Amino acid sequence: MQRRSLLRFSLAAGASLALAGCGFQLRGLGSDALPFAELDLAGPDDAFTRLVRERLTASGVAVGDAAPLRLNLGRETFHEQRLSVLNSGYQEYDMTLNVSYSVQRSADDAYRLAEQQLEVQERFSISSDNLLAADDRRAEVRERLRDTAVEQLFHRLHVLGDA
Repeated sequence: MQRRSLLRFSLAAGASLALAGCGFQLRGLGSDALPFAELDLAGPDDAFTRLVRERLTASGVAVGDAAPLRLNLGRETFHEQRLSVLNSGYQEYDMTLNVSYSVQRSADDAYRLAEQQLEVQERFSISSDNLLAADDRRAEVRERLRDTAVEQLFHRLHVLGDA
């Protein structure tokens, strides 16, 4: 019994080493580094722009005016829609964050990525028994929406390295 387990393990290890040796890797497991070393960031002084700046510097991208590319961010807009009909019990809401963005070359202002929209959405509920926590719940949802939108933005910025 131990021989079979050892044989299976050896075969699996040998196959994975052979695949790794030829450069095979699963999708999504590659480098998360952005395809540029520096980037200029233009946008309003809001929480989304600050979060993008923070994540850029954390990923090793220098943010400065001398960068060859400029990321233009629009103002973040939140839209909240109430989905439930009743005024008591749990009330369902749908919150959406929209942010426009574009990428330009700094030298000639030519667009590398024309203006596009990021839109992320989350459904949440608030209990009418605990209305004091409703603002905290909305703030948590806003933060999660910002995080998701920044992730989407970074995925879209990866396209610049392929072009």
